[in-house]
Amino acid sequence: MLALRLTRAARLAVQLRRLLVASASAGTGFLLLCALGHALTHPDAPGASSLRLAWCAAPLAATVYLAVAVARADPGTRPRPGLSAIGLGPGRLMAVSATTTALSAALGSVAALLGFLYLRGDLTGAPVDGAVSGVLALGQRLPAPAVVTLLALVPAAASAAVALTLRPRDPRPAPSAGSRRYGRFGAYGWGAARETFGAYGRYGARLASASASASASASASAPASASASASASASASASASAQPAGGRPAGAAQADPSGALLTQASATLSPATTDGDGSAQDATGPAPVTPRSHTTLLPWGIAVLTAGLAVETYAGDTATRDAAPSAGVLLGWALATLGLALAGPGLTHLCGRLLQAVRPGALRLLAGRVLMEESHRIGRPLGVVCAVASAAYAAAALHDADATDFGPLSVIGAVVVAGCTVATLLTAAVEAKHARTDTTDALLRLGAPPTTLRAAAALRAGALLAVFGPLTLVVAQLASLPLAR
Repeated sequence: MLALRLTRAARLAVQLRRLLVASASAGTGFLLLCALGHALTHPDAPGASSLRLAWCAAPLAATVYLAVAVARADPGTRPRPGLSAIGLGPGRLMAVSATTTALSAALGSVAALLGFLYLRGDLTGAPVDGAVSGVLALGQRLPAPAVVTLLALVPAAASAAVALTLRPRDPRPAPSAGSRRYGRFGAYGWGAARETFGAYGRYGARLASASASASASASASAPASASASASASASASASASAQPAGGRPAGAAQADPSGALLTQASATLSPATTDGDGSAQDATGPAPVTPRSHTTLLPWGIAVLTAGLAVETYAGDTATRDAAPSAGVLLGWALATLGLALAGPGLTHLCGRLLQAVRPGALRLLAGRVLMEESHRIGRPLGVVCAVASAAYAAAALHDADATDFGPLSVIGAVVVAGCTVATLLTAAVEAKHARTDTTDALLRLGAPPTTLRAAAALRAGALLAVFGPLTLVVAQLASLPLAR
């Protein structure tokens, strides 16, 4: 009921995105039913029916990818402060997102079933004649278990992918048992707090003890005879407060029952900063989070892309000229798409770095930093769009070379895949824009003109087009060479 209420009360943009998911699910479900109809009509050709069913994996994956992007961009199912008190924690919101996605995909599956039955003539009594009449299994009874299984495939896969993507995660790193943790300079061992490099000399780390000693000496500066004793007592109290109760100075040796010497990591943290569970923080607050690099998967993406092109080349050489694309070509395209999706964030990150090269101004610096920050959001959708565009270019080149006629089912599959990938990219761009709303508002408050922000957005789009455009053409040419021979 909660999922239905959230679906009904959502905004227009969210409803349109869910309608896109339902439309993609309808197209994919119709293709799956056509594969079933081809198997019923041609029982003597199980290989061709299996190949048709295998090619339905491309629109199925595109539909699931779009459903995940739409669920991530839904503002109604994001965790907010205070929702856990009424039973809407991250786990419950994840279940609501998965249920909403399943409802949207199920609506599309029902529409696909109604359309398939209408073309068969089960609803009107007059079947439709045309190019799709050979895959409708006219005059035959549809097996209900097979129909239900195929139609439930898209909602089940989409909801499972959404639940896996939006599952609650613990932001704290898991402690590694038995690992040696190095403390500050001059001390090592098994300290309770894991400190980053340079924590000992960080600016302001020792201001707390210095201010305590200074205030103690200032409050005790009345007579000249008591000044020395007051400063000595303040120094003693500062050193005593810097050392926890029952602790030892840094570098002091400690013997375990077996007689081995253990060195305490550091004892400069106060007891108030150390919790009972072993987690500790410095006086200046938590350690700064190191920004993750998105270029680590770039070599792996290039390797997977190369493997996909090699598989496609081998499959194109072994296939006959008049035969339809085999499962090897599908596997090669799948590997190439995966490789471009893995390399997309790294390429987007490198685009941001290139924009900031050679003495950048404010415009190029802003555009490059935004690209580097958003590389994990829009990098993978850009890579998938690049792969789909290269496949469309290769199919168009093959059509011009051999005058191959693509049937209506191929057109439906191509529209579903292309529409889902483009819609996913636009959804990721909108999500990235909403994520940097605070930064944009801060720049506007500081006096940045809106034309500068629009120019930075245009510069980012131009840089991405300059990098991914030639890459798409190169991959398309390499993919179309074995198919054109």
